[in-house]
Parts: sequence; structure tokens; C-alpha cells
Amino acid sequence: MTYRRTVFPFTAIVGQERMKKALVLNAINLNLGGVLIRGQKGTAKSTAARALANLLPEIEVVKDCPFNCNPHQKKEMCKGCFSRLSHGEILPIVKRKMQVIDLPLGATEDRVAGTLNIEHAIKKGERIFEPGILAAAHRGILYVDEINLLDDHLVDVLLDSAAMGINTVEREGVSFSHPARFILIGTMNPEEGELRPQLLDRFGLSVEVEGIDDKEARIEVIQRYIEYEKDPQGFEIKWQPEETRLSDLIVRAKELFPKETYTIEILRLICDITTEMDVDGHRADIFMLKVAQTIAAYHERSQITVDDVKEAAELVIFHRMRRKPFQEPKADKEKLEETIQKHKNQTQKERPEEKQQSTAHNPEIQEQNPNGKSETNFDTGEPHPIKKMSLSGEDATHSGSGRRSKARSETKSGRYVGSTFPEDKTNDLAFDATLRASAPYQIHRKNSNTALAIEPQDIRQKVREKKIGNTIMFVVDSSGSMGANRRMVETKGAILSLLIDAYQKRDKVGLVAFKGNQAELLLSPTSSVELAKKHLEVLPTGGKTPLSKGLLKGFEVLRKELNKDKKAALLLVIISDGKANISMNKDVKPFDEAMRVAGDIKHSGIKSIVINTETGFVRLGKLQELSQGLGAAYYQAEDIKVETIFNFVKESIK
Repeated sequence: MTYRRTVFPFTAIVGQERMKKALVLNAINLNLGGVLIRGQKGTAKSTAARALANLLPEIEVVKDCPFNCNPHQKKEMCKGCFSRLSHGEILPIVKRKMQVIDLPLGATEDRVAGTLNIEHAIKKGERIFEPGILAAAHRGILYVDEINLLDDHLVDVLLDSAAMGINTVEREGVSFSHPARFILIGTMNPEEGELRPQLLDRFGLSVEVEGIDDKEARIEVIQRYIEYEKDPQGFEIKWQPEETRLSDLIVRAKELFPKETYTIEILRLICDITTEMDVDGHRADIFMLKVAQTIAAYHERSQITVDDVKEAAELVIFHRMRRKPFQEPKADKEKLEETIQKHKNQTQKERPEEKQQSTAHNPEIQEQNPNGKSETNFDTGEPHPIKKMSLSGEDATHSGSGRRSKARSETKSGRYVGSTFPEDKTNDLAFDATLRASAPYQIHRKNSNTALAIEPQDIRQKVREKKIGNTIMFVVDSSGSMGANRRMVETKGAILSLLIDAYQKRDKVGLVAFKGNQAELLLSPTSSVELAKKHLEVLPTGGKTPLSKGLLKGFEVLRKELNKDKKAALLLVIISDGKANISMNKDVKPFDEAMRVAGDIKHSGIKSIVINTETGFVRLGKLQELSQGLGAAYYQAEDIKVETIFNFVKESIK
């Protein structure tokens, strides 16, 4: 008996209708720019992505072509297939299911975009292109799980190809382009970090998914999964009629889509929505029209309606809206409804009897590609308006504003920016530099086995550059003495301001609070804006001041980060009044114990700053002494305000 891999049926997925609709729309119209699915783990994101391919009809491809070329469309062929066809060759054709290509999280740019076949070049002296993941994904589905954890430059490559339908590679003496038109599906959990707004804007559609709360629906999820697990083939057969119905609908919609028409009033409505909803740029307008056309085709209508535009807007604009950092990314449906109603009223007022003229679909628009004891919770102060800041290690090279610092990468990840002599054997050969080094000596070298005679002194290794992860760890005194005169409110507001800057630079941020008898890691280092804000909102005060515990906890977290990335730029920010009154070891005075931990932090090389929030006529001045033990910059906050704390930290990390 031959084993056949089964896939959970697309139509058997319980709920998540908006996600499923977005995926189907991308299957109907490949020019929608893909879909980003954001949500909690375990919400059928990957299941839906894989099930979509099984739902779609088979395609015809050139059998021996690595780019899955369409044998019936010359415009979509690679250079090899086009040349063969032009010379009268009959291309071998095979039918197969659309493929789902996974992009591994640790993939390099060479693996994704393709590169030179080094072995062939050395043996034959010919430059041959080695196809990458984008080639395999052509006319299929490219699935990228945890896309927010990919290097930004890789995401750029993916989105460029998804938008243009072409992958162009120019490196190592190779200039090559090939068709790369695919359905891009990216999934992410926002709590693990965000995508930059510039990258979000490049996705055509975005949907939010959440766990199902309805008990009956959750029961149905369990039952269907168990049924599928017991008998996968039988479960597939049971759902085959629904799968066939939806598959046929997609085929009909693909045929109807090019015939879609719309009125000038539909275009005016789209522009009203994007301007009223504070959406930057023009991608939203173009995508909204494309998505509305596709929705109309899905419903087997030949003309776009206002309802189609409304549904398209909910998929297109909310991830593009201008928001302040930490503003909840909730869909403002009421504002959208108001905008649509306002447009209707205005149209009726200006043209009460005028018949709207239908405009045939403009093919040029379709073909455009988008580029202690008691505790008190305090409110969070308003973030202070900020400018870009930079935190980098000694070896870091500054990049443009709003971007991470860059450092040399010792792995095969990162951009290829130059070459060097390898210290030992290398598996990351810089072929172009090696070739240039050996070229002057070829006439004097005799080697019958290879076209090129390469000797050890010719070998060059690639120098790669990647953006380093900066980590800012806040160690905040939340003891009872910090709660007076709303000082904690201002401290939290200052932390928000610094987190905003970290968000813009995609740095990681952590938070330790110490009070009573313990220090608690409230936020592990993360670039998630949502998660950080959530933990800041529930930061309580009250109890004693275990300063040494707070320092030790922050130190432990940063050491783990340093073990993960030796080039990581780390900053410890201590915000306290310094009135330590409890120690871990009863035989050691509280402040002496804190000084010992401070010495260990200084010895590790971690950069620190101390902000003293002590007020009153009598001051102990202990934190100034602590700063000396840390080798840290010291600041006295006479008037504890958001901007005061923010400016102290800003000055320290320029």
C-alpha cells in the first residue's frame, strides 16, 4: 500500500472566515500582493495556508524546468524555456498540484534568491545560476512562518518578488532574472515582535486571527481534529464535496475577474476612505480597488458595489493606518462606516438625479504592481516626543536613522558586502573575489582537471553584514518609596518613550521591577510593542526595596542575551531612589550586597546608567556610589518628569 500524505481540508477549518476569505481572494487574483496573518499561536494559520494549495486545481508546467514555467505563456517563461520554444522545440508538459514552499527561518539570501553554482563554475569555467526558494515557489504558494523574525533585507526580497513577479539576482559576477509569481502567505504572532511599517505596507492584505471563544465552536474544532487524526483519508473524502464546490468557485471567479467594471464613484469612495482613515501613500487605494474587484468576482458579479469596497477596506487599510506607537491596532469600523455613509450622502446631494456612468475596467490599473504589603497601580504617563537614538557596540557600524546598527556577521546570514582572507577553511566562498585573485596567474598554472586553477592563496571568504540586536533592560524600583507624588507615573511614561524609540529601531526591550522581597521579570526582551505596553500598564508599587535582587535579575537576563549574540549591544537602565533595605543574604548589608552585584555587572562589560529619583531635604546619595561601582553614567532627577528621564537616557546612548 502506497502512503499518501494528507492535508486537513480547507473547508473543514472551523471559523476564521476572514482569514479564509483573504486566502481565497489571493488564489483568485495573484496580483493582490499576498496576505499577512497575524494572531495567537494555535489559530489554524499554517493549517489554512497548506490546505489552500490542496484546494486549488492542478497546473501545467514544463516538466524539466526548475522555474515551473507555464508552457502556454511565453511572457511567463524563463529564458531557457523561451529559447527552447523559439527554436521549435516541443516542451515536455506535466500536470501537478500547486506546491507549498516553506521558507526556513534561518535561510540565507543566497538560498532564497539563488546564486552561482560554484562547483560547476570551477570545473567547467561556466557561470551557471543555481535557483533558490523563489524559483521553486513560482506559480505556487510561498509560506513564511514567523515572518516578523526574518532579517528585514530578506523580507524586502520576498515582497519585491511578490509585487513584481520577477526575481533578479546580481552578485558574484552573475546577473540573472526569472519569473517568480506566487501567493505569499506570511504568518506571525505580534507578541514575538512587529514588522516595520514599511514592510507592512507592502503586503496587500492583512488579517487578525484570534482563538474561538464560543464553546460549541471549540467543541467542533476538537471533534474535527480527532476525526481527521483517526482516519485522514476518510475525513478528506467526507469534505471533498465542499472542497470541490469552493475550487469550482475559484475557477469561475478567475474567469470573471478580467471582466469586472466599476464606476467613477467607486474610485471616489476609495479615495475618501484612504484620506479619512489617515493612510499614507497610494498602495492602499490601488489594493482596495483590486481586492474589491476580486470580491465581486468571488460573488460572481460583474460590477463592484459599495459593500465590496467596504469589505476590501477592512482587509487593506487597517495595517496601513497611521498610529502612534502603542496605539491598539483595532479596526475602526465605526469610522469606516461613517466615511462610507458620508460619501453616500455627499453623492446624493451633489448628483440627486444623475445616473452614474459605468466605466469599463481599465486594464492598466489591473496590471499595476504595488510597490511588599499594600500595592497601588498607577497610570502610565504620556510618552515624550522623541528623536531617533542609537545604541551600538564599539564594532558596530551605524546605519540610517530608524534602523538597527550593523555589525560583521560570522555566519552565512546577512548581506554579502565584501571579501577577506579566511582564517581557516571556509564554507562561504566569495567566488568573484577568488576568481579575481587567481585570474592573473592562470597562464602560468597547469591543471587538466579544471577550467580554473585555484590555489590556497587565492581563496577569499565572504564578509557579511547584518543588523545587530540591541537590548535595553530597565530595572525599575517599584517599592513603596517610589509611589509618592506620582513619580511612578512619570517613570512609566519615560519608559514608554524609550520603548517607542526601541520600536522604531526594532531593538529588544525588557523590564524588571523590584519591590517587597523579590525582583520579577515582567517583560522578557522583546520587540513587541503590544506586549511591552500591556506589562507597563500593570506595574504596581508597594513594599520594601530589594535593590540587589533587581540588579541581579536584570544582569542575568542580559547575560543570556549576550550568550545568544556576542555582538549584541546591551544597556542596563536603573531607575530608583537607592533606599535599599532588604538583602538576599542576611549577613550582608543591603547596599553592600548591591555594590557587589554592581561590580559583577561592570566586570562583564555591560553598559549601565543610573537615574536617581531620590527627593526631599535629607538625601542619602547611595545611588551615586552605586553608579561608580557600575562604571555607569549618573543622573539626579530633581524634577521627575517624563522628558527629564527620557533625556538622561537619550544622552547616554547617543
